[in-house]
Amino acid sequence: MTKNSRFRPKDGGRDGGRDTGRDRPSGAPWKAKGPRPARDDKPSDGSMWIYGTHAVLAVLANPKRKVLELRATRNTLESLEDSQIDKSKIALTDGESLSALLPPGAVHQGIAVRVHPLESSGLDQALPTAEGIALILDQVTDPQNIGAIFRSAAAFGVRAIIQQDRKAPPITGSLAKAAVGGIEMVPDVRVVNIAQTIVQLAEDGWMTVGLSGEADQDLADVLDGSPVVLVMGAEGKGLRHLVGERCDRLARIPIHPQMESLNVSAASAIALYAAHMAQKKKSTD
Repeated sequence: MTKNSRFRPKDGGRDGGRDTGRDRPSGAPWKAKGPRPARDDKPSDGSMWIYGTHAVLAVLANPKRKVLELRATRNTLESLEDSQIDKSKIALTDGESLSALLPPGAVHQGIAVRVHPLESSGLDQALPTAEGIALILDQVTDPQNIGAIFRSAAAFGVRAIIQQDRKAPPITGSLAKAAVGGIEMVPDVRVVNIAQTIVQLAEDGWMTVGLSGEADQDLADVLDGSPVVLVMGAEGKGLRHLVGERCDRLARIPIHPQMESLNVSAASAIALYAAHMAQKKKSTD
């Protein structure tokens, strides 16, 4: 994790989603079918827009999703010829019209899908047995960081990400874009009390390890290949005291003494890799 348990969010990304004209044929500007929609970042029916090629393809591959509307530019549609998307269900549009549906600066890559939010998984439903890796985010609030963490979690086969329901931000289009499809692959579990949840998971057979820059042991020395729940603290504050007390062990990610801290998403990726390798080593011993 960090030298002093502090995380600093780093909002990344480039401005995008502008209509550059590449989606228009030569001659007069091409218009999308139907009237141009007014900007509506939050549809009144409770649905949400997810945008970006990887995020949208992951939505379409998720049987739990009900697709309400799918829009794409002609160029993007042509680039997806090898995919399994039913092209007949795509409403053709242009970049400008698509941008008007989404938050300012959304990098949509010429495709967006409107869906209802996924229901949060219950703890017992997502983790019926102690096996593999799970992740707890203790009051991590930056959506870009959370999206990046979902991406890393999907890459390492994390069984669930657990967050406190009153403190964690909702899953939005920008978070889904940062997750690059990870929110479709890793259950999002919302709980009332993080400290109590850690106790419950320990009773269920999980080893719970809190990441703290002030810990005495390195993470690699703590992980033994057992089913593990990694607990990551909030940006800037680190783990709350009670949450840290409830963990079986505290561990740190060793970093250069001249570097103050790691971003929480970077620290999560490192911790997940370490846990994955420890379990892989145990399975081959």
